[in-house]
Amino acid sequence: MHCRTAPRGPFCTYTYGMSVIVPAVLPKTREELRDKLARLDGLVNAVQIDIVDGRFASPATWPYTEPKSALHIDEEAIPFLDQFTVELDLMVETPALVAGSWIDKGITRLTIHAEAAHDLPHLLEDLKVKYGHDKGFAPDLLSIGLALNLATDTAVLEPHLDRIDYVQFMGINTIGRQGEPFDTRALQKVRAFRSKHPDVPVQVDGAVNLATAPLLLDAGVTRLVVGSALWNAPDLKKELGKFRAIAEEYGIYE
Repeated sequence: MHCRTAPRGPFCTYTYGMSVIVPAVLPKTREELRDKLARLDGLVNAVQIDIVDGRFASPATWPYTEPKSALHIDEEAIPFLDQFTVELDLMVETPALVAGSWIDKGITRLTIHAEAAHDLPHLLEDLKVKYGHDKGFAPDLLSIGLALNLATDTAVLEPHLDRIDYVQFMGINTIGRQGEPFDTRALQKVRAFRSKHPDVPVQVDGAVNLATAPLLLDAGVTRLVVGSALWNAPDLKKELGKFRAIAEEYGIYE
């Protein structure tokens, strides 16, 4: 737990030992995934891999860009798996069909989009029965989070908060792409959610950059998932340092 004083007053954030700045990889191919993870090796201990099926969101990413079925993920699916805590942002229309396959391959954090799960209570129960997941229990082994699009009412989350470890709000209106503009509705949603649930870890993915990071941390965000702001930077290591310096201004240290 991190307690800090920010411009809007003191509050605590809960990170369960996780990194505050988490690079996001949106790979078109396994080769691109391997290349970007290799660049991050030694710089961070956690990464988010965005998996997009081209239907729930688009364009499709690996492994949905490969001719073989994404339901059959081979043993070497995620390179450098032993070097990072790997979070999967599962932007697919049938998460119940593929979530287990990714957990079996060793991912540590699984983000499910609430709008994609047709029977969310059943899916969460299934993950509990098959993989022993329970909120706050062994989060280093498996944590489950729910992502919410900007247009979706946060009331959707309420029935499930006792069964998930964190919430992810999207910072952009069109998900599944990097480089989209920041939508200030994300700040409003985070503040409103934080006021009701100050102890639930909150992360934001989408349009997180050096300008929006302070706004998000001030609103109460726990973790910042950063994509194009890192990959478009001339020096990846220095850019990570800039984000960490911002987090430290809010009393959060990795």
